[in-house]
Amino acid sequence: MPMPDRPSRLALVLGSGGVRSIAAVGIVDRLAREGIRPDLVVGCSSGALFGALVAMGIDRDEVLRRVTTLWSEEVTQQHRWRAWAELIAPKLMGFDAGFALRDDRLIAERIERAFAGCRIETLPMALRVVATDAASGATQVLRDGPLGLALRASMAVPLIFPSVPIDGRRLVDGVLSDPLPVSAARDARAIVALGFRGPLPRRVDRPTRLLARTSTAMINNLMQSRLEAARARGQRIVEITLKLDRHVGLWETGALPYLLEAGYRAADAQLDEILDMVHQSPCRSAA
Repeated sequence: MPMPDRPSRLALVLGSGGVRSIAAVGIVDRLAREGIRPDLVVGCSSGALFGALVAMGIDRDEVLRRVTTLWSEEVTQQHRWRAWAELIAPKLMGFDAGFALRDDRLIAERIERAFAGCRIETLPMALRVVATDAASGATQVLRDGPLGLALRASMAVPLIFPSVPIDGRRLVDGVLSDPLPVSAARDARAIVALGFRGPLPRRVDRPTRLLARTSTAMINNLMQSRLEAARARGQRIVEITLKLDRHVGLWETGALPYLLEAGYRAADAQLDEILDMVHQSPCRSAA
């Protein structure tokens, strides 16, 4: 049975950002030098994956080793050739809500291997994985159950990967309902949040770029509105600003060490703000 949730002193909340989410490990490293460690991690999409590694207490070198095998472009290139027939003749081919362009068996195999036997409620640090109910669009916060299954659900990008069934619901990427899920850490006294606003394509010369511009604008606006609502509720949040001097692709595993160090530097740059929040935040009850 999962242990009941207790109010958290400091929560680390991680949004979707591809490989950039590994910056969370650098943030934790910097805070540890001050004797501060989060006692709750909340994540969605790639933030859930890296958040799980933080919650497991894995050191930075081991995180880099594991992620290199887990997070690679190869796992996104497993095509479902039947998908094209389903698009062309949906009624004949049985198109339904489980449609996906990619086969997720490889990524499922790697995640299950990496987190075999791990359950959310037994991790050394409390973890909440955020996904989205594919049928209703509602946010789903997973606090117990098999860790690998929850991570697959939180990263299941609609149309690209199939939804993941958990407890009678089909779940998809958490970014659709809460791109930076600070609302799932309402009981925390203080929150350090790492989120990423996506850049909008400057040129729209093909359908995919039009779709990217529209979806990115919607996700950016949703994240901003959720942050504003959280602060209006009285939640104390320091949003970490990651400063990069070059573009990093979502699947650029070669940039992982660089991004980890960027997280360390970003936490160092905002350390006074974080320390002030941690030491002065009053105790809060869950909303």
